[in-house]
Amino acid sequence: MPHPQSDHSSSVRKATRLNLRASAQQDALIRQAAESVGRSVTEFVLDSACASAEHVLADRNRFVLDGEAWKHFMAALDRPVTDRPRLKRLLSEPSIIERP
Repeated sequence: MPHPQSDHSSSVRKATRLNLRASAQQDALIRQAAESVGRSVTEFVLDSACASAEHVLADRNRFVLDGEAWKHFMAALDRPVTDRPRLKRLLSEPSIIERP
């Protein structure tokens, strides 16, 4: 079953408020970056924070894929195993840590 992709766009009705404090330098940097990409500070901060949160959680057991990406992912899992002798040899070699 595909997982719906997170929607961080401004078209979604906001239900909660986040309050945060920033130094004058942080505020200026964020405002400059938001302006440079034509976004509001709120959009820029939320998009950046959500992208960072998704990156942090990416190694967990949750996949966020749209329907098409989910279909490709499932097809890759369903494909028969292909013997890859060079990869098998590489993975059987001792790592640089294990070498004398």
